[in-house]
This record gives sequence, structure tokens and C-alpha cells, in this order.
Amino acid sequence: MHRILQPEGWARPRGYANGVCASGRTIHVAGQIGWTPDQRLVPGGLVAQTKQALENIVAVLAVDGARPEHLVRLTWYVTDRAAYLAAGPEIGAVYREVIGRHFPAMSAVEVSALMENEAVVEIEATAIVPL
Repeated sequence: MHRILQPEGWARPRGYANGVCASGRTIHVAGQIGWTPDQRLVPGGLVAQTKQALENIVAVLAVDGARPEHLVRLTWYVTDRAAYLAAGPEIGAVYREVIGRHFPAMSAVEVSALMENEAVVEIEATAIVPL
């Protein structure tokens, strides 16, 4: 169980939470990129890689019995801010398809490159599973 932290008088954020309070077993998921279990990047660019990275996060969580609704934090690293903003509706659609309508605390940062040459997005995750 978690609680969203929304300061009084602040506008409600779109697609993320300002803060999350939760207690339980913590799972930290290393940055996931848009590659398959055999480490091949999916074709199709930013939206396809985002979907695969989110699916990878869900797969890692499942190993310990966690689900997307246990996510309390996501940090997104993208190599092209303009492309990320332009693809917002499509990214939102694949996010809802994979994660659902659960919106943890999130940050997005533009970086000059990721470790895998063709990767354009990497997402780190933290989940807290109630005891």
C-alpha cells in the first residue's frame, strides 16, 4: 500500500506523482533499455524501446512477486528530449498498456548517450512491496 504525496494548493501533475510514501520490501531495478531477453534492441525507435524497457522492469519485478502497482519511483534517461516530448501520447499509451494507470514519482532526464549505442531510453525503477 502506498500513499501519494500532493502538497495542498499544488496543481495535480500529469502522468506522475510528486511524491510517494510506502513501506515494505524494497526492490531496486537497474536501468532497463529496450532490448529483449537475449540483449537485442527492438526495432522501431523510442516508443518501441520504451515499451520493451517497461516490460523488462515488469519482468524483473515478477521474479520477486512484485507487480507494476508496487512501483514508487521511475527515472527515465532519454537521448533526445524533443523526440520524447513529441512522442508523449504514444509513450503514454505503451506506458498504460504495460504499467496500467499507476503513476509513481518520476523524473525524466536528457542525456548525451547511453552505454548501448542504439539505445535511446533507459528506465530505472524502485518498487516497494507491502509486507
